[in-house]
Amino acid sequence: MREVVTASLQLGAIQKEEGRGDVVARMIALLDEAKRAGASLAVFPELAFTTFFPRWYMEDQAEVDKWFEPEVPGPDTAPLFERARAHGIGMYVGYAEITPQGQHFNTAILTSPEGEIIGKYRKVHLPGHDEYDTERAFQHLEKRYFEPGDLGFPVWHSQGGVMGMCICNDRRWPEVYRVMGLQGVEMVMLGFNTPSVNSQRSGEGLEDRLFHHRLSVQSGAYQNSTWVVATAKAGVEDGHPLTAGSVIVDPDGKIVAETKTEDDEMIVHACDLDACNFGKQTIFDFARHRRIEHYGLITSQTGVEVPAK
Repeated sequence: MREVVTASLQLGAIQKEEGRGDVVARMIALLDEAKRAGASLAVFPELAFTTFFPRWYMEDQAEVDKWFEPEVPGPDTAPLFERARAHGIGMYVGYAEITPQGQHFNTAILTSPEGEIIGKYRKVHLPGHDEYDTERAFQHLEKRYFEPGDLGFPVWHSQGGVMGMCICNDRRWPEVYRVMGLQGVEMVMLGFNTPSVNSQRSGEGLEDRLFHHRLSVQSGAYQNSTWVVATAKAGVEDGHPLTAGSVIVDPDGKIVAETKTEDDEMIVHACDLDACNFGKQTIFDFARHRRIEHYGLITSQTGVEVPAK
């Protein structure tokens, strides 16, 4: 057995006027709870330090940049990393990154239980749009404020296993899990901020959104025989509701823990990484069963091209 006691640390709503210090204090309280539960790994949401600012249309770059972190840990966020180090808990933390060159990414990092940053991932599949859209019920401007990630889908050795990361909309794309699966991933961590309603489809409500969320992470886990830990930022932010549904999914695609509220909440599970072995050695033994000679369209074509009649 290779058990990693893993805590998914869901955050409730963060209002636009809330400071990073207040948010970090909430995150530390959740870390303390994870320590009491015996966790050695904690997974926080996407853009964990602020409200989900891509819902707001901004033209002043200085106004945009105030939501970004030039360094992590930084002055406001260092106490979180210090507490994690003291507890011996590794973390997945999502945040908005601005680089020294002025690039803007939706980013997550992975730390070791000793407090080292051992991995960085930048969100590849950016949803939404880049200009104000009068046809939408609300805006979703990730394409305006972020560049597509440029680091691919690497994995890292940590906590006795092979760990991978992605962010929010990435979870809906099967290629994400498969690229990590081909590197032997045993746990995929992801944070998300998902509106409870579809801005372009008013009839699609909370239950539909949660169904598609669970479907995506459960299929990714099963088809690659990996644990998936998905953590939400939830609740009503500045009048805009976000879904909860933080889950821990086992390598058979079964949900073993799920949050019950839209508030700050911990779920925890002892994830046995050896549980990945059966699927990886049988139905999803890629070396024996994959037929890459038939998969060329996946990397040679982006949009749909219907063959001629």
